[in-house]
Amino acid sequence: QVQLVESGGGLVQAGGSLRLSCEASGRTFSNLVMAWFRQAPGKEREFVAAVKWSGGTTYYAESVKGRFTISRDNAKNTVYLQMNSLKPEDTAVYYCAARSGYSLYYTSRQYDYWGQGTQVTVSS
Repeated sequence: QVQLVESGGGLVQAGGSLRLSCEASGRTFSNLVMAWFRQAPGKEREFVAAVKWSGGTTYYAESVKGRFTISRDNAKNTVYLQMNSLKPEDTAVYYCAARSGYSLYYTSRQYDYWGQGTQVTVSS
């Protein structure tokens, strides 16, 4: 089992920045893949970004490319999502997800472990 705990959400004005954190504990794998998803009210959960724990290869949704950066700190078992130039349409609950594997996965059904979510609200 892998436990994930997110933090760092909040309220920010359009154009501002936030950094989300997700700490992993429990049974962690050297081939862990971690990702961020988000879900706005009335919408399906959508992929935001993913990173391989080993090597640090990343993958982004087109809607956030160039504005968001996913990174990891192996020593702290933590993955981050730096969000810049935030827009009102980025408003959602953001979830951290994890699975073992050797590729980058971008659909929610491919992930086995989930955090509780953290709210991000961007005002116009």
